[in-house]
Amino acid sequence: MRFLLIGAVRRCFGLVSICLVFSSIQQPELHAVVSSVTAFSIESHPAKCIILAARIDGSKSDEYERFEKGLMQYGCAHYRRRCRIRAPCCNEIFDCRHCHNESKNSIKIDTLRRHELPRHELQQVICSLCGTEQEVRQICINCGVCMGKYFCEVCKLFDDDVSKQQYHCHACGICRIGGRENFFHCSKCGCCYSKVLKNSHACVEGAMHHDCPICFEYLFESRNDVSVLPCGHTIHEKCLKEMKEHCQFACPLCSKSVCDMSKAWERLDAELATLSNSFDDKVVRILCNDCGAVSEVQFHLIAHKCHSCKSYNTRQI
Repeated sequence: MRFLLIGAVRRCFGLVSICLVFSSIQQPELHAVVSSVTAFSIESHPAKCIILAARIDGSKSDEYERFEKGLMQYGCAHYRRRCRIRAPCCNEIFDCRHCHNESKNSIKIDTLRRHELPRHELQQVICSLCGTEQEVRQICINCGVCMGKYFCEVCKLFDDDVSKQQYHCHACGICRIGGRENFFHCSKCGCCYSKVLKNSHACVEGAMHHDCPICFEYLFESRNDVSVLPCGHTIHEKCLKEMKEHCQFACPLCSKSVCDMSKAWERLDAELATLSNSFDDKVVRILCNDCGAVSEVQFHLIAHKCHSCKSYNTRQI
């Protein structure tokens, strides 16, 4: 019996794919090859090995059917996975740590009993197909099913939806999505950013290690998209969108403009030119929120323009 075996080795501290293609492999030899690839994975990197085996004529082997059984059929709103977890903090069973945190750290729970599940402390998982409780591992010790196509031994993370392109960032200490090849880790900001920002973002010490200034969710571990503002501060993308919908275009933390406002300033120039100013003799000092320059300008009831960068994002001092 001829097989085509493709093994993808994904290590936690770097996204590495090694494709091993074997043809003309007999049935008895299959287990030996799988074992050797898995052993290489565990010895070289703290990871498991994803094995995909299929007959060349298209029909699947019994081993592969067990491995793939229930794929994308189990899980919760957060992850597609074929296992549940036993929380070491309260000894209760949940679909994932986010389900635990939503249940145990909500405003409905007494403040003294609220808590979260540290991802690295997870010890036990329960197979969703056979119900066997076991230590954290990728393959169920009882029924042989893969409990998550993506598996990270460090974060104890299982996920069958590999379209997210998960990877583990050693510097962050957690798993990220989007593909390692599309991101870089900024040591000063303390997080992974898109490579588009590599030479253009303003570094802010620990920029991601604080709460969103709008919704107050901790940004570093947030599952929602995060935007990096021109000033270097960070905010949820959806929160930034809501700000703009309410005509708020300044960073909530430092008041710098969150986007290019030059067209808006030109329109304001035109509007102010049509208005008479009864305070022509009054001069005030202003601080520009965008460039930090201090200027002395004629007082106006509507707005004051920075002499340095021509911005109206100013304040009187």
